[in-house]
Amino acid sequence: MSKLLSILVAAVFAVSTGSAFAAAHMKAAAGDKKEEVKKEEMKTEVKKEMKDEKKEKAAMKKEAKKEKAAMKKEVTKEKADAKKEVKKEEKAEVKK
Repeated sequence: MSKLLSILVAAVFAVSTGSAFAAAHMKAAAGDKKEEVKKEEMKTEVKKEMKDEKKEKAAMKKEAKKEKAAMKKEVTKEKADAKKEVKKEEKAEVKK
């Protein structure tokens, strides 16, 4: 009877120790997964920020291109107006 009791106590001790050991390792594994998830989330955030920056740069380039075209158009218009003024002055001199 005493051997049966000691085997029973040993079995209970082994089961409780084993379950505590397994639980400790499961928590550690869960923590590793959380860190991996956080890293992945950070990577996706960084990627989103990089995409946003690219979009901003593209928008700025597009805007600068539009401004440059508008300036060029304005300069061309001013040159045409200046030529018209010169022609008017030449006609006025010829009439005199």
